[in-house]
Amino acid sequence: MLTHPKRLPILISGACDGEIKIWNVTTKECLSTLAAHSGFVRGMGINEPGDCLISVGDDQMVKLWNVDEAMIKGSIQPKHTIVSKTMLTGVDYQWGTSSDTFATCGTSVGIWSANRNEPLRTFDWGVDTISSVTYNKVETYMLASTANDRNIVLYDCRENQPLRKVILAQKTNQVAFNPMEAFNFTAACDDNNLYTFDMRKLKTPLNVHMGHAMAVLSVNYSPTGREFVSGSYDKTVRIFPVGKGRSKEVYHTKRMQRVFCTHYSADSKFILTGSDETNIRLWKSLAWGQMGPVSARERAAFDYSKKLIDRYSEHPQVKRIKRHRNLPKMVKSISKEHMNIRSARKKKDDNRRRHAKPGTVPRVAERAKHVVNEEE
Repeated sequence: MLTHPKRLPILISGACDGEIKIWNVTTKECLSTLAAHSGFVRGMGINEPGDCLISVGDDQMVKLWNVDEAMIKGSIQPKHTIVSKTMLTGVDYQWGTSSDTFATCGTSVGIWSANRNEPLRTFDWGVDTISSVTYNKVETYMLASTANDRNIVLYDCRENQPLRKVILAQKTNQVAFNPMEAFNFTAACDDNNLYTFDMRKLKTPLNVHMGHAMAVLSVNYSPTGREFVSGSYDKTVRIFPVGKGRSKEVYHTKRMQRVFCTHYSADSKFILTGSDETNIRLWKSLAWGQMGPVSARERAAFDYSKKLIDRYSEHPQVKRIKRHRNLPKMVKSISKEHMNIRSARKKKDDNRRRHAKPGTVPRVAERAKHVVNEEE
């Protein structure tokens, strides 16, 4: 799922039937349907001007589409098709007004030009399938990939070898770069957590974001860089502030199933999610925010209420009301079980430390528990 970088209401989605649809979110109208691939659409990318869409699928084909022509005519043929020698699982376009470079992943990471049928260069590090690849929109030559062997690998397109990689305790499903802090990225992992790293120091994450009850499948940053949204196998969507370990908001519905993709709108006011029951949902990024025109008095009253909450945020009752969110019964029971497991482990470590020689059982910070190794 993608949003158009220049046109606010335009959304592009790919499905398991091989079709790509271009939507107008404001009118809820499908502007175009493209018969793109035979099999799943595994990945899509769009360039910064917003006129070229690239897609990969199970048929080992890379197809480039003219977005403007598709919105006018409704259904078109790809302007260029590249047949890959291996299966592709993801794609992303390099950010830049004049860039025609994109990256694909599968058995390896390939850097391609839109004008050539062979990759410019190929990166290999490890033996397992690479599941996703993401470009940095600030440092446009940097990109990151996630693999099934629990690796997150960083690359520089100008080099011939990967830069460095970090090995986590569980598999990483997706990576998103912070658009305002070029060195920071957040990884969504199978151990129910998200980890924010500084790419200059991968040995310890900057923050561990907890709250999901099952594997986290997707993550995407707000254009402001102050928060990000995650979607999980536990059928919930959570919004995390960048510097906080707990989510500030949880979204769920009865009919929504596993959330496979999440995306912010270009104005950061809305969140788009795609889930297992083949629906796309639109959420407000500020749950209690008013939609439509707001008068000066309403805005002043809202700002005053926000200041009151901030001033008394440490009061026990205010903190409880601010933190409380209703959750599905399944998520609540699983979260309670995880909490009991964590408390039992902590109690066991405390008992070992109490009955052992001082210094033989060191205390390990939560941030250091999940990184296995860093390699360069």
